[in-house]
Amino acid sequence: MQIISDMRADTVTNIVKEQIDFQAEVTTDDSTSYNKLGEHVKSHDAQVVKPADLPKILPWVHIAIGKLKRLLLDTHHQLKKEYLQYYLNEFCYKFNRRYFGEKLFDRLVTVAVTYPTDFKSKIYNRTVCG
Repeated sequence: MQIISDMRADTVTNIVKEQIDFQAEVTTDDSTSYNKLGEHVKSHDAQVVKPADLPKILPWVHIAIGKLKRLLLDTHHQLKKEYLQYYLNEFCYKFNRRYFGEKLFDRLVTVAVTYPTDFKSKIYNRTVCG
């Protein structure tokens, strides 16, 4: 998941070109933001979805978004824009870690050792508190 500045078709298309394989089969809602996706993936299925059918069509999308909103509202009350991607990365890790099973500790150690953090620069270069 990645923070994007807006939902314009060009912005979304650029993200798709960078992040999604051209052989992917993509299902989205019928937003105009996704008009150009068919040119960059194997197939694009855009569906107009009635609110009552949302849990059936894209269930995990709505579950993930709901859980992310709860995390941001409950845990991180005052968000700063500069840290938003870090919060999103944390959410994705926590959301996906249930699939690690017995290898959870090994996976955590691997990530901790190999991750090139720039967090130090975010803390030590501050000129004011907060």
